[in-house]
Amino acid sequence: MKIIVTGGAGFIGSAVARHIVNDTQDHVLVLDSLTYAGNLDSLKEIETSERFTFEHVNICNSSELDRVFKAFQPDAVMHLAAESHVDRSIDGPAAFIETNIVGTYTLLEATRRYWSALSVEKKQAFRFHHISTDEVYGDLHGTDDLFTETTPYAPSSPYSASKASSDHLVRAWLRTYGLPTIVTNCSNNYGPYHFPEKLIPLTILNALEGKPLPVYGNGAQVRDWLYVEDHARALYKVVTEGVVGETYNIGGHNERKNIEVVQTICRLLDELAPTKPNNIQNYADLITFVTDRPGHDMRYAIDASKIDAELGWKPQETFESGIRKTVEWYLANEAWWSRVKDGSYAGERLGLTR
Repeated sequence: MKIIVTGGAGFIGSAVARHIVNDTQDHVLVLDSLTYAGNLDSLKEIETSERFTFEHVNICNSSELDRVFKAFQPDAVMHLAAESHVDRSIDGPAAFIETNIVGTYTLLEATRRYWSALSVEKKQAFRFHHISTDEVYGDLHGTDDLFTETTPYAPSSPYSASKASSDHLVRAWLRTYGLPTIVTNCSNNYGPYHFPEKLIPLTILNALEGKPLPVYGNGAQVRDWLYVEDHARALYKVVTEGVVGETYNIGGHNERKNIEVVQTICRLLDELAPTKPNNIQNYADLITFVTDRPGHDMRYAIDASKIDAELGWKPQETFESGIRKTVEWYLANEAWWSRVKDGSYAGERLGLTR
């Protein structure tokens, strides 16, 4: 297969691109506009593969999308390009509306133009796979409730509202135009190459520098944690074996309170990086509770039984194994995250030297 991965220089998208090149025989074309979270360093291990191509393209650019589709002739599109940080969406929602809603619309139309001209056989085989989030469902109030594929949408932030809108657009393009679409909604991802603004990498890197470890409110917010490489395997499973028109929830079966996540990281760093900064005794001494974010959802939890039963996918990593691998990766890959922190990755990113 020939697969376009939008947002493929981002955290999840780069994991998908690496999985396709390293673990399948398929060809991948990464489309990325290289905003602040796009990092070509995350694709370095596959950049020399003959089955990998990169295009510096914004999904809001219709003519560029047409050019790429015509040249690459994809069999599938995996749409991951999105603005995805809740705090940033609160401070500046316009970029989220532009990328997540207008960008998805523009990509759908470019895909439809390309798909409409295919042969009957290629039309039937084609897939548009839209990758979304469990945050479109809002939050769960009962301790035993789970998000299912039929849970009503109730987004709480500008980010989740923009993703909910993009989900609706994708389903409408199937219903109205027959474009063969599939939607997946995932829980919180973590793992290697995660941009340092997110909770887990921020905690790891702040701890190593002896900086405060900020935790919103009392840290009781619950998330279902999904190791990013497990997610990449699930997404490939869906795009190659999923049923058109279906939705699949993808979760890690690993519910943890935010404070528990931070405390776990601190314990691992006590073990793996015993030489501590600023003469602190334990990394947990750096935990600092800060004012909660507006509209903060209290609990997300995914029922991933459908993708298990119908496609045979389940996560390989427990939270304990995945978080250890993650901490070990950050300790071993200072060259990657130091370039993010000092901004030098951006110079290469904008110069497109790779």
